[in-house]
Amino acid sequence: MLGWNDYLRIFTGLVAIVGPLSTVPLFLNFTEHVQSQRKRIARTSAFAVACILAISVVAGARILAIFNISISGFRVAGGILLLTIAFEMLEAKTSRTRRTPEEDEEAMHSSAIGVVPLALPLLAGPGAISTMILFAQQSDGIVHKLILIAIGTVVAGLVWLCFHLAPQIGQRLSQTSMNISSRVMGLILAAMAVEFIIDGIRTLLPGLA
Repeated sequence: MLGWNDYLRIFTGLVAIVGPLSTVPLFLNFTEHVQSQRKRIARTSAFAVACILAISVVAGARILAIFNISISGFRVAGGILLLTIAFEMLEAKTSRTRRTPEEDEEAMHSSAIGVVPLALPLLAGPGAISTMILFAQQSDGIVHKLILIAIGTVVAGLVWLCFHLAPQIGQRLSQTSMNISSRVMGLILAAMAVEFIIDGIRTLLPGLA
């Protein structure tokens, strides 16, 4: 089990990656033709995000073992992925690891947009999944994993809250304020990504340490 400051850092980083507030404009756009179902879609997205993050904590290491991938190698790869996402957040862009134009077009005609593409890959995409897998390996205790699952559930709750209040948020928050928020979160995410990369390299190449 880690210290509470570490868990607070994990929570902050996960919020930065998932980005429930910055996803509100996309939610409003995707649900423009089904406005009466927005609350149901918000619940579906939040539940799917919670499940995806929990599965990442519980089964992430087993999945890596199946492909014979070391946690150190995955830490470096995950750090590079997060660093890429962070740079795009600093530029107020949406990473193509989270969405593509093709997925946007498909979402406009999908009956399950709460799960795909909103929950996966837009919210709980490769960055969030990698983060949960990496943090799950920092301690072997069951309490540690339960706390991570609880953190993921709280983040999913923030997703539901932001989507539930999406029309009001969309009216009150300007694009500039959302971009500022994205840049701040991107800076936090970049710092976490660098730590992942350095820790992975130290294990893979101990001579450099």
